[in-house]
Formats: sequence, structure tokens, C-alpha cells
Amino acid sequence: MAWKILLPQEIMSEGRKLLEDAGHELIMGHGFETEDVLEDMKKHQPDAMIVRITPITREVIEANPNLKVIVRHGAGFDTVDLKACRDNNVQTLYAPVANSTSVAETALLLMFECSRNVTVLHKTWVNDFYTAKLKVRKNTLNGKTLGLVGCGNIGSRVATRALALEMNVLAYDPYKPAADFPDGVEVVRDLDRIFKECDYVSLHAPSTPVTKNMVNKERLATMKPTAFLINTARGGLVVEEDLYEACKNGVIAGAGLDAIRQEPVDPKNPLLTLDNVIMYPHIGGNTVEAAHRASYFSAMGVQEVYEGKRPTWPINDVDYETAKTYMDTKKPDKQPAGMFDF
Repeated sequence: MAWKILLPQEIMSEGRKLLEDAGHELIMGHGFETEDVLEDMKKHQPDAMIVRITPITREVIEANPNLKVIVRHGAGFDTVDLKACRDNNVQTLYAPVANSTSVAETALLLMFECSRNVTVLHKTWVNDFYTAKLKVRKNTLNGKTLGLVGCGNIGSRVATRALALEMNVLAYDPYKPAADFPDGVEVVRDLDRIFKECDYVSLHAPSTPVTKNMVNKERLATMKPTAFLINTARGGLVVEEDLYEACKNGVIAGAGLDAIRQEPVDPKNPLLTLDNVIMYPHIGGNTVEAAHRASYFSAMGVQEVYEGKRPTWPINDVDYETAKTYMDTKKPDKQPAGMFDF
């Protein structure tokens, strides 16, 4: 017997076709908020759900004893109550590689925009061409040092692209052996080195009890005054009040953010008032190409569970406080070209 599958948000045609060809009934949700999904869960009692942006709480999960599987349409899964899923025998899946390239490109885009001071340029150049051209600060990425906090699917892609730009790349990821980092990356096991030595610090870690508020006043104070913080991961990694003060007072040069604590953004968020902070509405993984891949992989996961197969991408709920960590290091064989190498 085919399943009923709730879609709180639309998925792309490849995913729909896979599920419809298998005979499943797709139910479109009537709203994006958790309360909307709760109503749909009670009304339709679906067997499965593919969710993109809605937080899924214990109340939503326990409203439907028929629920068998939830698939997160993307790489992050901190919006799903995994313990509630375990307690109710609901399998949880995700699509960890579907949007990795798109998010990596977004991290680089933010680095480029911060380095060229685009917000100030946009405000200046029409009315004061020569100031914009000659006096507004602009820097190249070539020869600079990028520090990665987290070097998984996304961080690794950022690393290889930064190396192609002839940047030096340092990476910190205590849960990964040095041999698994991309070639050309210097593996460091001291997180403080990333913040102290790098011109760009790019966050690619999940939101966990270990990483929550890891970027705070004290850590920002160790960064270079010319350095930028880039966050395309999760807003909970950064104490925003501390970041605002650091950017406002010149402790660091600025920040590029695709993830903030409150989404949608509060119009009163003081970070919005700073010219040296660039903010996006968490669109790193929302390219057309990524959406097609995520929709297909999410649908594939539902079908795998339906057929009794071992799913390709189950969510592994890791206890990061007790997980195995590594202390081995690796240095690149060859340093990238410096800023005065021609």
C-alpha cells in the first residue's frame, strides 16, 4: 500500500516524479510555520514528510502515530527534534551533499564582497565616483589566509576553491583524521590558531552544545583587526551582540553572514545598520541546482524506507561532547603563491 507524504513546502519536479511514479499520494501543506504543519499532521496523518524550512517539534511528531520517516531537504537538521523522533520510532534522513557546492560558493561570495567593501561602494560610487574608486578599502583574496572551522562536505569544498585562488588554508575539525582533509590544507588542532592567524574565518560547523556561542567577545578579540568572519552555517555559533560590537568598534574588519539567530531577520537587528556587515536571508543552499538535487535525494530517501532498504543518508545524531576526536596534523606540501609572486 502506497504512502501519504506531507510536503510543508514544495519540492522540485524530480522528487515529485519519483514519488508519484511509485504510487504515493503527495499532500501539500497549507503553511510554512510549525503550527501549520501540526494542523496538517493531525488532519492527514501522513506516513512520511519532506521538510525544507519549518522547525519540527515533538508536538508535531507525536500528533501523528502513523508517521514513519522525516526527511530534511538539505544538510542541516537542527530544526528537527531528533530525540522525539527516536522516542516515537520515526526514522530521520537528510540530503547532506545536495547543496554543499552552493553553500561553499556562498561562503566565497561573502568573502569576495567583504574584501571589496561592496556595501560602501554601492552607497558611494554614484555620487562620489573618485572616493569609491580610490579611497574605499579593497583587498584581494590571493595570498591571504583562510581559516575553516569545520571541514566536512561544505568546508572541504570551500578549501579546494580557496586553494585555487592561491589562498593559504588552515582547517580545524577535531572529529576528522588529518588524512581525510583536502590536499593543500594545513590541519590544525588548536581552534585559537584559526582566529588569531587567519584573514578570513569561515564557519562550517553544526549547531551543537560544543559549538553554541563559540564565536564570542573573547574569541573575536583575538582576531586581526583586518580579518573578516564568514558564517554560512548556523546562527547559534555566534554571539550576535558581541559580533555587532566587534564590527562597530573595529575589533575586526567586518562579517559576511548567511545565517543568523532569528530567521526571518528582526528589522531591528543592529547588525543591519553596519556597512561592514553583509547579510543574506540564509540562501546559501537555495540555488536551483541544489534544490533539484535535494528534492530528488529526499524523495529517494522516502522510497528507500518504504521499500525496506537501508537509507543512503540517515541522520546520525552524534554526541559531540563524547565523540572521538583526533590530534594528528598535516601541512601542505607546497604553499600557494603569495601576494607579490608574479
